[in-house]
Amino acid sequence: MALVSLFALSLFHVFLVGSQPNSSQQASGHQGAQSLLGTDNLSFPWSRLRLPRYTYIVPLHYRLLLHPDLENLNFTGSVQIQIDVQNNTNWVVLHSKGLQISRATILNQNLVLPVLHNPSHEQIGIFSPRVLSSGQKYFLYIEFGAKLAEGFYGFYKSTYRTSSGETRNLASTHFEPTSARMAFPCFDEPIFKANFSVRIRRSPEYISLSNMPVVSVRLCEDDKGIRYSKTMQLKFEFLCHLSVKMLDFYEEYFNIRYPLPKQDLIAIPDFQSGAMENWGLTTYRETSLLFDPPTSSISDKLWVTMVIGHELAHQWFGNLVTMKWWNDIWLNEGFARYMEYISVEATYPELKVDEYLLDTCFAAVGHDSLNSSRPISSPAENPTQIKEMFDTVSYDKGACVLHMLRHFLTDDVFQSGIVRYLRKYSYKNAHNQDLWDSLANTCSEEDFISGEHCYSSSQATKNYLFAGEHLDLTAMMNTWTLQKGIPLVTVTRKGSRLLLRQDRFLRTVLPSDPLWPMLQKGFLWHIPLTYKTDVSSTIHRHLMTTQTVSWVKVNADMTGYYVVHYEDGGWDEINKLLRENHTALSYKDRSHLIHNAFQLVTAGHLPINKALDLIGYLRYESHTVPLLQGLGYLEAFYRLIEKRHEPELTQNLGTYILRFFRAVIDQQTWSDSGSVSERRLRSEVLSLACHLDDPPCLERAQQSFKDWLQSNGTLNLPTDVAEIVYTVGAQDNDGWTSLLHAYNNSLSAAQKHKILFALTHSRDTNKLERLLELGVEGKVIRSQDLSSLILMVARNPRGYQLAWTFVKTNWDMLVKRFQLGSFCIRNILIGTTGHFSSPKELTEVQLFFESIKEQSSQLRATQVALDNVRKNVRWFQRNLEPLRDWVNDQLK
Repeated sequence: MALVSLFALSLFHVFLVGSQPNSSQQASGHQGAQSLLGTDNLSFPWSRLRLPRYTYIVPLHYRLLLHPDLENLNFTGSVQIQIDVQNNTNWVVLHSKGLQISRATILNQNLVLPVLHNPSHEQIGIFSPRVLSSGQKYFLYIEFGAKLAEGFYGFYKSTYRTSSGETRNLASTHFEPTSARMAFPCFDEPIFKANFSVRIRRSPEYISLSNMPVVSVRLCEDDKGIRYSKTMQLKFEFLCHLSVKMLDFYEEYFNIRYPLPKQDLIAIPDFQSGAMENWGLTTYRETSLLFDPPTSSISDKLWVTMVIGHELAHQWFGNLVTMKWWNDIWLNEGFARYMEYISVEATYPELKVDEYLLDTCFAAVGHDSLNSSRPISSPAENPTQIKEMFDTVSYDKGACVLHMLRHFLTDDVFQSGIVRYLRKYSYKNAHNQDLWDSLANTCSEEDFISGEHCYSSSQATKNYLFAGEHLDLTAMMNTWTLQKGIPLVTVTRKGSRLLLRQDRFLRTVLPSDPLWPMLQKGFLWHIPLTYKTDVSSTIHRHLMTTQTVSWVKVNADMTGYYVVHYEDGGWDEINKLLRENHTALSYKDRSHLIHNAFQLVTAGHLPINKALDLIGYLRYESHTVPLLQGLGYLEAFYRLIEKRHEPELTQNLGTYILRFFRAVIDQQTWSDSGSVSERRLRSEVLSLACHLDDPPCLERAQQSFKDWLQSNGTLNLPTDVAEIVYTVGAQDNDGWTSLLHAYNNSLSAAQKHKILFALTHSRDTNKLERLLELGVEGKVIRSQDLSSLILMVARNPRGYQLAWTFVKTNWDMLVKRFQLGSFCIRNILIGTTGHFSSPKELTEVQLFFESIKEQSSQLRATQVALDNVRKNVRWFQRNLEPLRDWVNDQLK
């Protein structure tokens, strides 16, 4: 079988499957367009990275023909683009990367036009000796061809294996953000939205899919092809039910019908990202779509549900309404990330997805409290900068700011504003201000007088009533989207009053550092404060727009995106409250307090013993989220310390963790029973217990692995503990070899991921090197999994230096395979260096980045990586000895 998939800016997509490879027409040879078409006396007419403005030439419709050859792994094609000329010109400038252009004409002019290439800008310029007149429409026709690309962008080759073990070719595409130009010449920028008519030329034994249904099939000798409808601007039953349920929810929530006649969900074997929201034909990595009950855990089920919710949300946010430029990609990705939670909470409440939103916001805080962070809306011009916009800030911070805004406006006002935004900008492009205007313009003058959330129609700016004051929504939200960072709200007692102060929260510079005042200068947020007191169960509100206010738990349920510090004994009072009556606060508040305390330790605002004392109350905690939050910090400390050659502290901290959480560990069953929260806790707690060499945990895992081996892999292990069993089993030679064999033969993506995780946790560095070799080879371990493989090896205390050496040695190969600026390169750089915590290791990282200066200077990720290592170095300098003393005291 073979597959072809094609998509452009989420506007169209094509998919082809056949029974077996076929001898199809070979791609015709192409000469270099410049020499063929006589361009010696012409110079390229355009010098900027971005195409001439939208008022120059506007594409209206593409008629695209593609002919993939899956034997010779190339493709040919033609595209007819209807263009609307806005100003007189002799030139058409558009994008093309790696394509051989064999012919370019303006239809009905009977002229072969010269084509110039500007490879550094990935552009071609087509010269017409006859002026293209303003106000006229023309048909630009181009013939082209190329090899199917290596890697994961453009029109690329892939393979898959059948249940009988046969390997077959397929081809797929991934175009976001700047790779449509690798499949056909096009105006590859978000503002140039257009309609498409797609035709695939192929033999009868192949199957093809596109965004739209088939219109006609012609399988003649001279014109084999499948034609699809013009676009507008599952393997398991669970997935079919899920996607239909999600689409129904979104249609109701957005009050806009899904505009296409179909929606296919396709799993692609080689796929770099998690999924892609091609309109009508969403594509997924196998682990993001295929839920297999015998091998997929509850976490796998939640992940699949969330990813599908994300991609289906994009059918409205991204496809129906698109950002004007990549600086506002958060309007796509931040919304889709937040809608994951809203949609799954509404359609599958048993998954308790609200518990995971805290983790998303905690991840955003971790990134945003580094000086190397960026504003949500940031400039991005070249392809590398654009790729780097798909990061924690756009996704996670974007979602958390929207969560804060939703609670600020109330659910109904937020939803009605979103509907207004989507309706007004359907099939168009939008930017930040368009969203604020849509959210603000929600009420009548009568509502304004009555004191509801509303605006004054006599004013140019839209104002809301919040905490008794009318406030400018645009001014408020600009402080969250146009400046980087996150605020720290410090609460101080002054007699019977509480004073609140806001500063910028930084974990990379301590308050005692001379740089501190300079890094604080100019930062001010409009913070929608919420708080609870011991005398009222009501959540109170206040909008903080100045440095200090007179005015107490603050940030109720962590609906706001800010960190809170309690000075003058405030943390002692909270510690006392948690020990005496922790249920006086919600589980979200308890998790938020734990998170804030340890973040403040890193930032130098709180001694580590205060934070460690705070989580002492967890022996009384029954909710999984605060338990996992406290356990997570102890595990993070342990994993850093075990890489620092501190054997005594490593042993003592492990002993303390096992002793403190003994009751929780002993309560766990090795099964798939219980609620989603209970199953999540089981996986995390038992995984750490076995990693800490807890004898009962190791004994149970070893017996389960032995049973699995004796069954020749036919025994279905409980999915929540399968990864733990594999990891323990991988510690001896026979177990590791058996797991590698099982990995190679498994057709379950979920099972393969669990086995790969286990294989990378061997204590034998020769085995770890072998895995990295297999990842480079790309056969047993697919190339798409190489970045994850590197990070797994780096997590191993025996492998973190090995992984870093591998990255340095194979840097050029990694950049070629994953592209500079991609999330894979970002994760590799930040993930492998994130385990370093000594000045010597910091110097090593700096020297490597200096050696690749031409590339590293283009990457924000290198600054994030350095910030992370500096943060770790300072954490150890400040906290290692206090931690040692605290642990020793606990073990007395």
